[in-house]
Amino acid sequence: MSLINEVHDSLPYIDAEPSAVARQKAQQLINAELAPEHSSTLHPSIPASPESKFSPLIQQELERKATGAPLTGGIDLTRYEAPEPPTRTSDTDVPNLPEWRETLQKAYTSSSHLIKRHENLTLLEQHGKNAWLIGNSQMEEILRGMEKELADTKSASEEVNKQRKIAQDASFGELTSLEETWKRGVGAVLDVELASEGLRMQILEQRRLAAQQQAR
Repeated sequence: MSLINEVHDSLPYIDAEPSAVARQKAQQLINAELAPEHSSTLHPSIPASPESKFSPLIQQELERKATGAPLTGGIDLTRYEAPEPPTRTSDTDVPNLPEWRETLQKAYTSSSHLIKRHENLTLLEQHGKNAWLIGNSQMEEILRGMEKELADTKSASEEVNKQRKIAQDASFGELTSLEETWKRGVGAVLDVELASEGLRMQILEQRRLAAQQQAR
């Protein structure tokens, strides 16, 4: 349910288009009722926006963007590169087992990444075209559905305006007659008020003259 109920009393197919002067006067009346801060303050019926809650990482990224700092960090791609084996000064040196273990772990990570990448590229080569075509077909189906919905909405809107025009055209004579009757009624009321006021003034004048004669 809307916060503010709107009622439109206009009869666009009967009423004449307002002139520029009438529009200006109407806008002046509207501006006179608006608060000075109406363009910068929300309507009282509109609730305040909830406070934003971001994770520390998102907040850090927002602060980085606000300060214009360059992007740092991210995914470390060096883990997928083939590591260099530990160097030894001579063949008689004892291998550094922790260093070799770390190198083997990096090599395993890089090898796993390359294997998965090769599998994904193979699957993409085999099924990527069909998946792309199916995706395009689905998107086209969604587009056709939205276009049909838009066309139906436009058709319904045109039908509403058509029925509205027919109803207003059918009531044009009656509305014109009622308006003329109302104008004549208002004019008659004004004539009666003027006549009553004139009669009242005559009565007061007669009373004044009668009072003057009695005073003599």
